[in-house]
Amino acid sequence: MTTAPRPLPPPGLNAGPGTDRPVLELSGPPITAAMQSLIAQSEGEGGIERYVSALGHKVALFQEILADGRAGRMDEPSFLALCALMAPVRRRIGARLKADGFAAVRDAVAELLQGAHDTSTVDARVRAFTARFPKDRAHRWVHDLAAEVLHYTDPELYPLMCRWVWDATANTGVLREIWHAEDIDRVIIDVPDTYATFLVLRQELCQFLGDNGVFRDVLLYTDLLVAQIYAAYIGVRGGAFLRADFSSPEDPMAHVRRMLGLDGVNPRSGRTRLKAVDGEARRLDDPKSLN
Repeated sequence: MTTAPRPLPPPGLNAGPGTDRPVLELSGPPITAAMQSLIAQSEGEGGIERYVSALGHKVALFQEILADGRAGRMDEPSFLALCALMAPVRRRIGARLKADGFAAVRDAVAELLQGAHDTSTVDARVRAFTARFPKDRAHRWVHDLAAEVLHYTDPELYPLMCRWVWDATANTGVLREIWHAEDIDRVIIDVPDTYATFLVLRQELCQFLGDNGVFRDVLLYTDLLVAQIYAAYIGVRGGAFLRADFSSPEDPMAHVRRMLGLDGVNPRSGRTRLKAVDGEARRLDDPKSLN
């Protein structure tokens, strides 16, 4: 990918057939700028392919532990290994495990994945999952846990549906950063944060990548692209709440790694960033594969 990315079609041309398919008014320039930044900033760290490979290892780990009915049989160390790779989750899961016990959390994850082949039930399953936990601001991360479990266990069926991609209640996320509007700061985007919206968003970004010469691992490239878009927002306009979760970067790709959980393991020591209540250091068997 050495050429400048080609722009998206004009906004409004991405509506497909059917009344349940959201129309996303996407703006090409910020997507193009994000792709250019991703290419440039990753060059000094082995290129984008290094990050694609790391995401591939993350997918493999989630599938090994959760796919094909294994979620109901996973043990706590395996679950904690996954939590280390989910930035919004790893700082908060320890207290929840202490309060509810691991079995209750494991059962919730297993129920979320039950019937995962049927995407028509995903919004209901996510609501049922979050309903198992307290409904307050301190537990907004639960939605992100559900989103990452679904996506990395089956990335073909499930796009990345984290709050930072789109949160309709807060009117924030990647979707807002690439929305076409004269004055976006005054716009309330009337698009629900449901599976259909995230799917259309991913389809449009996959088309953008295909138009710019990306034909392999497109789903993983899309994850990197959305992370780059929101990383730019954090760097420029992120407030106190964001900076509590995403501290100042040490290098241009630090926020991207954090958004995607790729900073969760120290490649030298194997220690994870998981914030356990007991302070115990967690390890992964092959930490270098994720960095």
